[in-house]
Amino acid sequence: MSSTNPVVYFEIPVNDLERAEKFYSAVFNFSFDKEIIDGYEMALFPFEEKNSGITGALAKGEVYKPSKDGVIIYFKTENIDQTLEKAVQYGGSVLYPKRTDEK
Repeated sequence: MSSTNPVVYFEIPVNDLERAEKFYSAVFNFSFDKEIIDGYEMALFPFEEKNSGITGALAKGEVYKPSKDGVIIYFKTENIDQTLEKAVQYGGSVLYPKRTDEK
């Protein structure tokens, strides 16, 4: 088995691409590159080859159905309290309380 990370890409289904872009941009302070891929509207998350981590896209199209029963994606942030405040400010919800792995 290879020693590389097996997950390399994700897509978040959205109904309103512009609204989703504005939300993630406001909360995490980055911008998206927009593309049409196989006929579907995509807003690509920023990615730099030399850095660790994976990338993905907000995806809009008939095969992309947003659901509350989807996957959970974790974002890196320098200040979790500030990020949670921004998420709520821009229309998001905090579904689970903040926790740390510190002992």
